[in-house]
Amino acid sequence: MALISDVHGNLPALEAVLEDIDGAGVDETWCLGDLVGYGAQPDECVARAADACDLCLVGNHDLVVLDRIDIATFSQGAAEAARWTRDRLGSDARDFLAGLKPYDAGRPIGLFHASPRNPVWEYVLSNEVAEASMLSMEPRVAAIGHSHVALSFRRPPAGRASGEPAPAGAVADLSEEAWLLNPGAVGQPRDGDPRAAWLLLDLEAWSATWRRVEYPIDRAADAIREAGLPAALADRLYYGQ
Repeated sequence: MALISDVHGNLPALEAVLEDIDGAGVDETWCLGDLVGYGAQPDECVARAADACDLCLVGNHDLVVLDRIDIATFSQGAAEAARWTRDRLGSDARDFLAGLKPYDAGRPIGLFHASPRNPVWEYVLSNEVAEASMLSMEPRVAAIGHSHVALSFRRPPAGRASGEPAPAGAVADLSEEAWLLNPGAVGQPRDGDPRAAWLLLDLEAWSATWRRVEYPIDRAADAIREAGLPAALADRLYYGQ
């Protein structure tokens, strides 16, 4: 199983991740949302994900483009990118995103764009928020996106949640305890590693392995600048921030 999240209109990163996924021989690919936003190739990313992924969730950046979230809740750069995307997104991509939900309860693990408590908005970046989120989820293991940070939280039956970053190559044994997993971001990582991130999940062995993939950042950054989007959205790709 492959888990991806936060593509954000970055087609070069998405293509590199999907190629790596193909090489890993996974049987299904699940996307945790935010196919658009920040990047300059939203239509292409939606079409590619619709073709390659067995399941897609909708994220907050997708929802604002659909006019289902108030754009005033976004930061200046995110709002500018959302307006740009809203004005240019094609009908096929719009229709695809409109048919998605921010969570899925029909899989062997829980799937949420943001968190089990709030599938659209909550950032799970602290032990305290993870604890509350894990207490609210029914499945023992769940996956989230939204924060753009590759990490894992675990919670023993008689203890409290604790988490740690998940750098490239990190492996987690999921056979016991409760777990909350974030694969990191495909299109805009924010953990200091600019490489595109995804998570390899083995549900027979109950193990998770975090993967990172080099991709041509220049292509994604140049597309952002040529589109007239804020230059900061291009610059941050090089630093993973």
